[in-house]
Amino acid sequence: MAGVLYLDDLTVGDRFESEPYEMTEAAIIAFARDYDPQPFHVDPDAAQDTFFQGLAASGWHTAAITMRLMVQSVPFANGAIGAGGDLRWPEPTRPGDRLRLVTTIEDIIPNRSKPGRARVVALCQTLNQHDAIKQEFRPNLMAWKRGVDPAA
Repeated sequence: MAGVLYLDDLTVGDRFESEPYEMTEAAIIAFARDYDPQPFHVDPDAAQDTFFQGLAASGWHTAAITMRLMVQSVPFANGAIGAGGDLRWPEPTRPGDRLRLVTTIEDIIPNRSKPGRARVVALCQTLNQHDAIKQEFRPNLMAWKRGVDPAA
């Protein structure tokens, strides 16, 4: 598969940026109705009288979009396979936010027992059109060297 990234292609400090993704009110409400049906996610009027003071996307919706943007902008060979990480939402995602993902490789930790793979620590910042951080995720991702069977 052309254009994919193997462990051999990655260096600490590498930076990747996705294309933007526009968050709509309809998408926020639809996602929340299915997965996080709280008033501040599904009802713009009721949301005014909540902590968020207006309609806010579910953090899980922002996380799902972040995953899509990561797969598109950091195409790991064998997939973006996570092994935990830290996640925070400093401020809510709102209708009209144009989200983009900036991913920076922070660390590459070789696997001592399986030298063909490593744990890659990335900083994934989901920003809006004003560069406000809507989500910050620091996943541990698995990466393999070129020619190594990921099932081995």
